[in-house]
Amino acid sequence: MNVLVAGATGYLGRFLCAEYLRRGHHVTALVRDTTRAGDLADLSIEAEATRPETLEGIMDGVDLVVSSLGITRQADGPGYREVDFQANLNLLREAEAAGVGRFAYVHVLNADAMKGVPLVDAKSAFVDALHASDMPATVIAPNGFFSDMGEMFAMARKGRVWLFGDGAQRLNPIHGADLAVAIADATDAGRGWAEIGGPDVMTQGEIARAAFDALGTAPRITCLPDALRRTALAVLPLLPRRVSGPARFFLTALGMDMVAPRFGTRRLTDHFETLAAEAARQPKGTRS
Repeated sequence: MNVLVAGATGYLGRFLCAEYLRRGHHVTALVRDTTRAGDLADLSIEAEATRPETLEGIMDGVDLVVSSLGITRQADGPGYREVDFQANLNLLREAEAAGVGRFAYVHVLNADAMKGVPLVDAKSAFVDALHASDMPATVIAPNGFFSDMGEMFAMARKGRVWLFGDGAQRLNPIHGADLAVAIADATDAGRGWAEIGGPDVMTQGEIARAAFDALGTAPRITCLPDALRRTALAVLPLLPRRVSGPARFFLTALGMDMVAPRFGTRRLTDHFETLAAEAARQPKGTRS
């Protein structure tokens, strides 16, 4: 099977390329800069998904498109609507024209509960367009990635973790490699929708303590009134989008349980141990 991965150089995209290669498929990585791709896939194609003319013909002979394309850190360039929605819509239209067999898209968990958050609204608009298409589709709604939990570890390394409320909200983040396996399983089975989380359900407080445990330091956790989180959400739309965009998503997600069906074998505690070992190897006085 010929698989095209969009967003291939991102955190999840690299694991997706590796997993489909492991399964014996021919993998094409869609990238903006082939010099960053290395040996990521059998073939790397340089194109800009926000410019549909650069996509013409690149999906000829492709059986499956898997898109993890989206903005992770909002800057002053194209916004969520231009990338998470329109760029993916450009990919879908090219896939339709090329007769691709299936289009898989990486969405977010609990999107319905986060309406009004620009990142989520853009992703949900694309999911609506995907479902309106005749293209067979797989939509994956994963929990947060282990890479997102690095923020918690970074706070612990600085000596204190700040949480909102009582830190009792639960989540089960997932490693990118485990998520790639789950996505490949879902596309192989032709599933239409899959919610996916990691193997361990933990409260925010438990995740904070796990970060301190990995560092071998006493937990110092401060719980702020949840009213501060809600106030910040009310003020954020007034700030530049490079600040407000990511913050509105993460602050909204922090206020609810984010638990998906458990999958995978990689544990967050082991991930924190790895981060702690890497931090210990850094020259004294430096921070990652």
